[in-house]
Amino acid sequence: MDVRAETPLFTGSDWDFALVNRIYDAIEPIAVDEMKLNVYPNQLEIISSEQMLDAYSSVGMPLFYKHWSFGKQFVTNEMLYRKGLRGLAYELVINSNPCISYIMQENSAMMQTLVIAHAAFGHNHFFKNNYLFRQWTDADGILDYLEFAKRYIAQCEERHGQLAVERVLDAAHALMNQGVHRYPRVRPRDLRHEAEREAERQAYRDRIYDDLWRTVPVGAKAATVERDERLAALGLPQENILYFLEKSGPRLEAWQREILRIVRLIAQYFYPQRQTKAMNEGAATYTHYRIMTTLHERGQITDGAFLEFLQSHTGVVYQPTYDSGHFSSFNPYALGFGIMTDVERICMDPTQEDREWFGAIAGSGDPLEVLKDIWANYRDESFISQFLSPRLIRQWRLFKILDRESDSEVRVDAIHDERGYRRIRRALAREYDIGQQEPDIQVVDVDLAGDRTLMLEHVVVNGVLLDAGDTAKVLQNLANLWGYEVALSEVDAGNRKELKSHRSQPLSGWMR
Repeated sequence: MDVRAETPLFTGSDWDFALVNRIYDAIEPIAVDEMKLNVYPNQLEIISSEQMLDAYSSVGMPLFYKHWSFGKQFVTNEMLYRKGLRGLAYELVINSNPCISYIMQENSAMMQTLVIAHAAFGHNHFFKNNYLFRQWTDADGILDYLEFAKRYIAQCEERHGQLAVERVLDAAHALMNQGVHRYPRVRPRDLRHEAEREAERQAYRDRIYDDLWRTVPVGAKAATVERDERLAALGLPQENILYFLEKSGPRLEAWQREILRIVRLIAQYFYPQRQTKAMNEGAATYTHYRIMTTLHERGQITDGAFLEFLQSHTGVVYQPTYDSGHFSSFNPYALGFGIMTDVERICMDPTQEDREWFGAIAGSGDPLEVLKDIWANYRDESFISQFLSPRLIRQWRLFKILDRESDSEVRVDAIHDERGYRRIRRALAREYDIGQQEPDIQVVDVDLAGDRTLMLEHVVVNGVLLDAGDTAKVLQNLANLWGYEVALSEVDAGNRKELKSHRSQPLSGWMR
């Protein structure tokens, strides 16, 4: 039986650092000893609204190199915030060891309790245990690497000029989404020692560059080079365009290659977050809900504080209906938390329908262990496709519509029946499949026999072509980095027919 506290942790909205320590000390045993969460050591940073806006501008990282786009983001967010058109997050959390949680000094005592539970334990556990973060990120080394990146780019600006460095960063940022490896490594990259290996990489790049481009045959001999041999020498096809440029760009200098490496490693660091938004926020929301409820049951927070919490929590997990006028997409907090609380219900009080759909977990009696297994081994797409229940589909009134270009009307394609549940669940899961949502663009060849044109291919799925304006801008940046013409073909995934082509020439004098 839980022992009720004689006095609550706080009775008003004011707080000081001593109270924050007491709040943390009250939450930690619930999270670690009772819920058995496995977390990195925590580091809490209390910051002002101005500092939070600054963190927004640098994608939440505590250390980052300078770039004009960060200042643009800061000015935009500050203007909207000052006009009351946008609020600020109550917290930001960094996937690092120690796990850094920024919490706003404007928060009330209740809100500080909530965000510590949410970020310092919910997100922290998810970062440390989810398989995507374990495969792709190095929480131990990211802060050291960011320090190296900031120092290295500052040194490049001193040696080569701010404009030259800015050009490379602009081009690299334009290609960030095509600057990640999508298939897992045996172990995550050790970022802590990346700076020490920079000199080794420099020597290796010089050697590879010489071997690759000095020995390229020209004229008639080039035409006889077998395609397979050429692709093998260049490591093609290659989906990680920044990686290919770093290794094989014929006109890039060593410092430019290192900047491309910095940008792509940071892009890789964020790659798991793009695949786990609903799960990550759902896990943190489930964690904070359970911890706050426990604190209230034990008398450590007052009824008034708990009502304040419920008001905030309800707003966070609110999901507008499709016909409300406010619907734009699914709220990741609502989607993740809704499915996770439904999993808890299935584990504790299943219906016959639940037993038929979820035989492995229905009635298991230990929802937290089931959820921790889900948090560790799934991403958004697989999480939804496995655990969205018929009951939740009915409760949320989900349905699937079919909107084909060849049809004059849209029609309801899946309703609340056995087949419809599966089709709705599958369709929603595809919305979170990064392979469906991001274009499949790969470097497929280089014209070594002629003008060294870089050839790329976009595999078009469901007839969705790239936006012409954005494509032209990105290809311009790619051509600038490559130093020669770039050609992109958009081909149908089914019959391999070319649907559209794009070409771009490098800007004269860009490399200088």
